[in-house]
Amino acid sequence: MSPNGAKGGDRTTRAADLRALHRDRSAGDPLVLPGPWDAVSARAFEAAGFPALATPSAGVAAALGYEDGATPAAEMFGAVARIVRAVSVPVTADLEGGYGLPAAELVERVRESGAVGVNLEDTGEDRELKDARAHAEWLAEVRAAAGPELFVNARVDVYIRRVPDPVEAAITRARLYAEAGADCVYPIAAPPADLPALRAALGDLPLNALAGPGGPPFAELGRLGATRITFGDGLLLRASEDLSAMATKLREAGAL
Repeated sequence: MSPNGAKGGDRTTRAADLRALHRDRSAGDPLVLPGPWDAVSARAFEAAGFPALATPSAGVAAALGYEDGATPAAEMFGAVARIVRAVSVPVTADLEGGYGLPAAELVERVRESGAVGVNLEDTGEDRELKDARAHAEWLAEVRAAAGPELFVNARVDVYIRRVPDPVEAAITRARLYAEAGADCVYPIAAPPADLPALRAALGDLPLNALAGPGGPPFAELGRLGATRITFGDGLLLRASEDLSAMATKLREAGAL
């Protein structure tokens, strides 16, 4: 095991592996990254054959007993580190808006956790959108501090903040974040119908889409323009429903 807790390979190599998984995806074959919330779920997803994992901040928060957005930074980094130690595949971590940390300190904390990717949102602590150019400047500082050893997924929150004309707003922000060094952009909650326009405007820039219950199959999301698919806390919610059903059965039937 390497000094930072990740199994196999140095950070630059593992980040390069993660980057390569996003490149040259054919239409209908997006990269699917399940979101583990603890070591047990991470091992289950790795055992199923997924080549990388993407922790969801909301899922980790729930597993730790916090509301979404209320997890102390130290506990989030600790949870990410435990997930990284549990698996041999690259892990990218949802670190919300960066917890108010300067770029260099954030990058150092990520290094210590063993994660080789981050998801960073453009919603501020006041739950409003950050100024796009100021956020891009901060992302550029993150990129400069990390160099090539960190895959940066820049989350664009215009849909969940109900910005007018969200497609154009998402494109404007995505381009700024890509110029700042982001490897991928994530207009969270963009409806499938908007993916072709986003794909056309963003060229070869990897595009992250959110999958949810009742949505199109992964292959269809890929054909619409998604390069990468993540789930937020959706997989934890599904597991929680299954656990609740089992608990009810135990209580009522007295047997499994």
